[in-house]
Amino acid sequence: MKKLLIFTLCLALVLPFAFCGCKPVPSDTIRLSEVTHSIFYAPQYLALELGYFEDFGINIQLTNAGGADNVMTSLISGEADVGLMGCEQAIYVHNQGMQNAPVVIGQLTKRDGSFLVARNPIENFAWQNLDNCEILMGRRGGMPAMILQYILNNSGYVNGENITMNYDIQFNMLAAAFTGGTADFVPLFEPTASQLVLEGKGYIVAPIGEMSGEIPYTVYYVTHDYLEQNPLKVENFLRAVKMGTDYLFAHDNEHLAELLLPYFDGTTKELIVSALANYKACDVWMRSPAMLQSTFERLQDIMENAGELTTRASFFDIVDNSIANKLT
Repeated sequence: MKKLLIFTLCLALVLPFAFCGCKPVPSDTIRLSEVTHSIFYAPQYLALELGYFEDFGINIQLTNAGGADNVMTSLISGEADVGLMGCEQAIYVHNQGMQNAPVVIGQLTKRDGSFLVARNPIENFAWQNLDNCEILMGRRGGMPAMILQYILNNSGYVNGENITMNYDIQFNMLAAAFTGGTADFVPLFEPTASQLVLEGKGYIVAPIGEMSGEIPYTVYYVTHDYLEQNPLKVENFLRAVKMGTDYLFAHDNEHLAELLLPYFDGTTKELIVSALANYKACDVWMRSPAMLQSTFERLQDIMENAGELTTRASFFDIVDNSIANKLT
């Protein structure tokens, strides 16, 4: 992670010169870079499908960056206007002392969106009953792994002593490793978790986000310069996303799944309905995009527990709620 941040900082110094000849972005366009493509971000896709961005005169160019480091790089280099990723990235970059570092303008999700999946069905699952089990964690330093470690440590487990926390497999490969026979438990996002249940290859035993509490899990970023130059555009962007969120809470999952199907090629309506039901039950989405300072501090507790944070950041250096507060 530190090496990636150093690379990103260097990139920020050279890319303004490299891209000086690029074509200007149309004034009605927002280039949105998302960390991955997931039903977890359903309000955003509903806003797209229902034309809410267009209602505000905004044309969204959506790109799946395939990782938070890529999203951050695209923001710093000017290749993206808005980034959707974990809040921990802002803390990492801020602590490197970067000038005009991206700032968080709004929060989309408030919990970890993954579910703990077991190889065998377990009645009355408890986090304290995992003695000597092996759990796939994902990438060390990634938000899913840090949250899962936080829960396990608080449940009395120490890696290598009474449990095995396996960090050897990247998060996007966890399902394949698990179905291939590795480990007793795996954290999976939807619809992958429901897919394994449908295939009889796994059993959802606990929502991970319920145990960790509320945190700023997925947030929207812009650079300070972009916010200063485009305050109304940023406000209208957040308004459209909030309208998508409001629509999600006001309609049944069957109807929502029909709207989301075009955004998830190869995924069945049945799986989308199941994923939406699981996420609604866990209360993962923000009704207001304004971040709470208390959840920001819990995030830093989780990062410290994982050994990934030596200096805590100030909430007011990372988050700008000036627009989000208008939308409460």
